[in-house]
Amino acid sequence: MRCAIYLLILSCALPGAVVLDRMAVIVGKHAIKESDIERDLRLTEFLNVQPLDLSPAAKRQAAERLIDQEIIRQEIASGSYQRPPESDASELLDRLRRDRFGGSNSRLREALSRYGFTEDDLRQQLLWQLTVLRFINQRFRVGVLVTDEEVRAYCEQHLTELRRQYPTASNCEALAPKTKSLLEGERINQNFNEWLAQARKSDRIEYRQEAFQ
Repeated sequence: MRCAIYLLILSCALPGAVVLDRMAVIVGKHAIKESDIERDLRLTEFLNVQPLDLSPAAKRQAAERLIDQEIIRQEIASGSYQRPPESDASELLDRLRRDRFGGSNSRLREALSRYGFTEDDLRQQLLWQLTVLRFINQRFRVGVLVTDEEVRAYCEQHLTELRRQYPTASNCEALAPKTKSLLEGERINQNFNEWLAQARKSDRIEYRQEAFQ
């Protein structure tokens, strides 16, 4: 998640009123605006079923997410990564509508309205999340190897916890596929986090502190 650092983008909110959409963070050559931060907060809190929080601390957390997203976006643009089809996001939206709103379009739209965005905004956010997940898998799964010995040792150490999570499996042999997938996921995430930390150090990141007051 800039060439003109002091540029103020103006937008009309009410007749005769002007709102300044100030820059909040500069990442490389890209500007993250206050409106981007608020939009991310509203979407994230809706998806996490959290009350709307537009405090300075929450805005700062959202800004950090958007910095990461901009770095990821730049990396995706520079490589030949496969992107998920929009139909995948539509399927995810349908599942959310069914699981959280009993399949009701009106209930979903009413909830979206309370957070200040539309169904299409949500669909695009879901598509972006799927894009990031696919990128991480393509970029950081390569070279990840988990041996049978590692799977066995982890299972023996966490058997009670794994049984609780997967009650239909009673021993390490039955739990082996789940355990291997878990360990692979942890190493993929570790590779991703190490890359992201290094990328943040390499990129120019400037905060406009007045945007977080």
